[in-house]
Amino acid sequence: MEHEILFPLLCKTAQGSKDDFAELYRITSPQLYAVALKLLKRPELADEATQDAYIKIWHNAGSYQRAKGTVLTWMVSIVRYRSLDLMRYHNVRNEVELNHDEPSGNDSGPSIKLGAEQARLSECLDELDGPQRQAIHLAYINGMSHQEVVNHLASPLGTIKSWIRRGLQSLQRCLSI
Repeated sequence: MEHEILFPLLCKTAQGSKDDFAELYRITSPQLYAVALKLLKRPELADEATQDAYIKIWHNAGSYQRAKGTVLTWMVSIVRYRSLDLMRYHNVRNEVELNHDEPSGNDSGPSIKLGAEQARLSECLDELDGPQRQAIHLAYINGMSHQEVVNHLASPLGTIKSWIRRGLQSLQRCLSI
């Protein structure tokens, strides 16, 4: 049943039909949002992941391959990967809410420490080779998946993974000094 409804809508979306894309969104958005919310646990991040997923669906509707699964499965995988990218991005950033837990007289302590840690990280990043630094920046600062880094840098997946792995090892050594 799902295939009978979603596949034609996705095909017409691939041809640029905004009305069919709107209908595809209407039918599937509750399910995709639920997947994102389950993974991210924060409604604002789930909204962002869902919106980003639909942008990707709009741009890549023509790349859907029936042999690899149903339309809904394909769409869920897109929102899932985007949610995981957002999780990784927000975990790496180590979001600090300084004014919520600190007494008003002690606000400068954590921000000074965070500033020193950021400066040290910046120094260590500067010591990396250009490709390693760029791959790490794209993956962990911009929150891109490995495949998105591959596409952005036009390098093989194995190379990207090696740059990131070796770069992270170098960062770990540098930060532990």
